[in-house]
Amino acid sequence: PINQVHTWTLHVETADGQSVDQAEITVDGGMPQHGHGLPTQPQVTKNLGNGDYLVEGMKFQMTGWWVVHFNISAGGQSDRVTFNLMLK
Repeated sequence: PINQVHTWTLHVETADGQSVDQAEITVDGGMPQHGHGLPTQPQVTKNLGNGDYLVEGMKFQMTGWWVVHFNISAGGQSDRVTFNLMLK
């Protein structure tokens, strides 16, 4: 929803389908075509177990193309996942 703070559940697993627990995850993103970031500073606030993490503080203040990046580190490895969202 636009102009509402909401939460997401992020599921993290390895390429072979194994859940990743105890990961350090940061969140960033924004609107590439507008040159600004997210209006809030979302954070992973809880490890829910089985590779699931609670992300709180997500907010989008306008329609259009958004990207959300999750930077994930666990077990000496790191990766970055990008989600493209078109909000109407």
